[in-house]
Parts: sequence; structure tokens; C-alpha cells
Amino acid sequence: MSNIKKFRIKSFKNKKSILKLEKISLKFGHKIILDHLNLQLNNGQILGLLGPNGVGKSTIFNLITGLISPDFGKIFIDTQIVNSYPIYQRTKKFKIGFVPQYGGFFHDLTVHDNLKAIGEISIDNISYRNEKIDSLISRFELDSMRNVKANILSGGQKKKLVIALALLAEPKILLLDEPFAALDVMTIKTLQEIIVNLQSDNNISVILCDHQARDLLACVDTAAIIHNGKVVAQGTPSNLIQNIDARNAYFGESFKIN
Repeated sequence: MSNIKKFRIKSFKNKKSILKLEKISLKFGHKIILDHLNLQLNNGQILGLLGPNGVGKSTIFNLITGLISPDFGKIFIDTQIVNSYPIYQRTKKFKIGFVPQYGGFFHDLTVHDNLKAIGEISIDNISYRNEKIDSLISRFELDSMRNVKANILSGGQKKKLVIALALLAEPKILLLDEPFAALDVMTIKTLQEIIVNLQSDNNISVILCDHQARDLLACVDTAAIIHNGKVVAQGTPSNLIQNIDARNAYFGESFKIN
């Protein structure tokens, strides 16, 4: 965790927006999911989304990728309104990567063949593709699992594989849905370091959501609390836990990071 702590003491100064959700509203039937929600991700930032289950965190990801459309409001990527872009065009043109909570890989293919299958779609140059695959296998310490089928990997190894698959397309924005779910403490620490290094080494802007507040707050620059369809509080981890609206909506009075 030393790398995380060393990185986290840097203040985040890049204020240029790479993604913005403006007055987003969405209903499922008569249920209001999002109610004029505003959210901004700055270039190179790691942003965490917190809130109870069912509050709309994963829905926000589906709106960003274009899987669903808002009833009202605008979605900007690099200052361009993207509401009308279909999912494939949006993710490819604006380089959005997505790591789902479950799945995201071919169970019956090996680690290498998973990367090869996705690489053949996203990278035309064969030499560069092979170099990229080898680099990702090494970077995520999957060398010993290179020829092992993905369905027998551990939970942490599967998560590493799915992140590696997302990185093949060299995304500018990476969405991570519940990355720490059902993982042991040491694996969570490894993933936290991976997430921080995505920002520092690749200048990837990251949004992650997780119901484990302490795990999320250990690796983000800023976090937002979603409650009743809105962002009710946003700030750095240390500032957020002192915010009365964040405490009332999510943390409670006794919550501490350490």
C-alpha cells in the first residue's frame, strides 16, 4: 500500500472536464432513479461513487456507455454532447472502457486467448497487438496463468484479467463496477494499487463504484455520495467524511477511514 499512500498525498489539480453529466433524470416505471443529477470527472482523476444498493450507481455507468438513455439531461465527453451516440460508437470514438462486477471474459478460453480475442477486435497491427498482450500479462502478474482457462482463476485473477481486457483498447475513461466485491483483503490492496497506477502511469480517468466505502476511499481523489437520485455531497475522502450531508445520507456518525 506504500505506493497508494505516496500517490494519494498529491493534490489533484487538473480541472479540465473529460466527462460531465448535467441535470440527468431517469425513471424506471414510476420509480425515480436519478433526479437532475450533476456529476463531473476531470482529466486524469479517480472518482468514486458511493451510496446504498439500488441508488443508481451502476445506472450511471449504463448512461455513460450508452446502454440506456436518460429521460432528461445531457452527457458530455470532451465537451461534446453524446446522448445520440449508440453504445459501440460512443465507447470506440471516446475510448470508454468498462469493467463489470461479474463476468466480462470468455470462461472457456485461456488468459492469453481471452486477450487475443479482444485484441483482434481493438488492435489491427498484429505485432503491436502481440506486444500489448504480453505486456498486460506481465503487468498484471498473470504469466503463470497465461495458458490457464479463465473459469478456474481466482477472484482476484479474474478481476485483473477483465481490467487487462479493458486496457487493450487504451481507454481514456475507465469505469469499474464494484471492483472489490467478494475479494479478500490482500487482493483488494493489490487492486487499489492497480487502480492508482492506471491514473499515474497511463493518465486514465477512472470512475469506480463500490458499497465498501473504506476500500473505495483508499484509492480515489474525490468521491460523491448518491442519495435520492442526486449527488448530495462530493469531495476528497478526508473532507467527505466530515460533511454533514454525507454522514446523514450514507456514512453515519461513527464512520472513520482508519
